[in-house]
Amino acid sequence: MRPTLLFVYNADSGLFNTVTDVAHKILSPQTYSCNLCALTHGHFKIREAWVTFLETLDADCEFLHRDEFHATYGQTDVALPAVFRKTPEGLTLMVDADTLRNCASLDELKRLLVSRL
Repeated sequence: MRPTLLFVYNADSGLFNTVTDVAHKILSPQTYSCNLCALTHGHFKIREAWVTFLETLDADCEFLHRDEFHATYGQTDVALPAVFRKTPEGLTLMVDADTLRNCASLDELKRLLVSRL
């Protein structure tokens, strides 16, 4: 059975939040609080290299924004962004916020994910 990875962005869903995030990434990228977003998305859309990687990854992938994650799982004490492995028993933290924050490139993130599968 293929594992399921849950990627949780440190950003809320909705049009207003998306516009605010885009502006923040452009105007002050050094203070942007979601390195997962910064690595996997350009200013306006998802990076093609990320899409290609996800298609070849031997795992199913799901994505949630912070507010969706809190509403669905009720976990508000986990620093975000984060990547979890979903199991029938629940979620297991696979990549924590500090590790994601220290990823300097998309290639580094991809290597990290493959190594932890």
